Amino acid sequence: MDRRSFLALGGAAGVSGLAGAAGFLRWQEIDASVAYPGRDEGHYLRDRRRLPPPSGEVSTDVLILGSGIGGLSAAWKLNHEGHRDFLMIDGPQPFGNAAGGHFGEYAYPTGAHYLPLPSPESTHVREILFDLGIIQRDPFAEKPYYDERFILHAPEERLLLNGRWQDGFIPTEGVPEHELAEHRRFFAEVERLRRLRGADGRRPFVFPTVQSSIDPEWQALDGITLKQWLEREGYKSSTLHWYLNYCCRDDYGTRYDKVSAWAGLHYYCSRWGQAANSGNGAWLTWPGGLSPLAEAMARRAKAPRRAGTAVSLKRTGQGVEALCFTLEGGKPRTYLARARKAICAMPLYVASRVVESIGDYGFDAKRHMPSYAPWMVANFLMKAFPAERPAMPLCWDNVVYDEPGLGYVVSTHQDIRVTPPEKSVFTAYVALSDRTPDQARKWLMKATAGELVELASRDLKTAYGWKFAPCVERVDITLRGHAMAAPLPGFRSNTGLRALREADGPIVFAHADLSGFSVFEEAAWWGIQAAQRALV
Repeated sequence: MDRRSFLALGGAAGVSGLAGAAGFLRWQEIDASVAYPGRDEGHYLRDRRRLPPPSGEVSTDVLILGSGIGGLSAAWKLNHEGHRDFLMIDGPQPFGNAAGGHFGEYAYPTGAHYLPLPSPESTHVREILFDLGIIQRDPFAEKPYYDERFILHAPEERLLLNGRWQDGFIPTEGVPEHELAEHRRFFAEVERLRRLRGADGRRPFVFPTVQSSIDPEWQALDGITLKQWLEREGYKSSTLHWYLNYCCRDDYGTRYDKVSAWAGLHYYCSRWGQAANSGNGAWLTWPGGLSPLAEAMARRAKAPRRAGTAVSLKRTGQGVEALCFTLEGGKPRTYLARARKAICAMPLYVASRVVESIGDYGFDAKRHMPSYAPWMVANFLMKAFPAERPAMPLCWDNVVYDEPGLGYVVSTHQDIRVTPPEKSVFTAYVALSDRTPDQARKWLMKATAGELVELASRDLKTAYGWKFAPCVERVDITLRGHAMAAPLPGFRSNTGLRALREADGPIVFAHADLSGFSVFEEAAWWGIQAAQRALV
């Protein structure tokens, strides 16, 4: 039996014997828990609350503050170079936006959930993946050979449009020919831009972004939004506009009428990695999202870690000193961490409050701070699979033609089983891009668990109606008020970010925020660069 038939049969049998009306009435009774990673620690930083004196000290050669992908990449690089004397302070949540969780044996993401195959320029990502065994052969060839367990298998994605599921995310069914012609024209332009090189010999859109061409023609795209670029180029198709808006919300948490045209085009033109054992444009994913990848990086780095969040980081005559704290039962405990050098792998909205005299590096928080998009990630533990509509079986990623939801991902999709799994996890993403970031954060802070569940389940209820609720056992909701930096027009010329990228000395910086937007490839790049500077 192939996977499509297996999934279709599993869905059709999912709600047999369950009463529809009773399930609908039970909706508000679903057990929901809400987590705000870093909220309490962040309020200590924001409000400068009084902390008790340090109860101890730790010393190391290199101190890494933050355990997201930037910090993990720095630790991986230090260990890869044979340097063992370092310590990682986890921050408020281990692995940050790459974190995940479990409902018993069922893993799920609470942040990022996939990694595109790295393109040829992303040698740093390929090196990490090869070291972890995810790339098994030929890491720097045009088409490396990947561990097939982690390559996304079919059926990959579907879109609910006009009451029917269709294959793929870009609307096609029932779309007029003149709009389909615009779709083809746009993707032909993407192919053209991928092949171009500037006068400096570089491609316009690559990872890491600092290696992209800086020709004025391409830099000018950072002065307008993606929507303005589409209108300038004569793209009028409403379905194409919806699709590109969806992709910006999915990758950047922000609408296409806010995102830089350079960043919007980079989304498509930079991602063309290939595999010897998969089709073009494939993705890597795990049931727990990027959490298993983060865990593998931590193990490979042999990273000694300690719980805590830095509240201050300053230079001393001997190197650096960080005051860190933990919250135990709501009460803070502090300790000092001293080192020769520190890698600040924290988001810039945190680093600006932690690093003493950060303005001396050329970063002015009032002028240079990126805008941050909030996110909500809701993981629904499914005790059964709801019955599917005809035409398309359940896919890994399932999107509804709507906003602000971003659809839902099925955690058990990558499982290879003889019989359907007893349970699954549907992970629903909401970017809250239908309001300003400040409005979204204020709403998240005051919303009840019921209101959060209502918003998180909107796409799922659109897809399944009353059949969804009886299948849900519980839901865990993760709120990230400052989930990711949004690449608004002008982000490429942000002098404050450039100053932190170039900083060298006792304190160096490592975070995707240095590039102006949050993706694995950028975070890993700056982590590796920081580690190389810390070794000197």
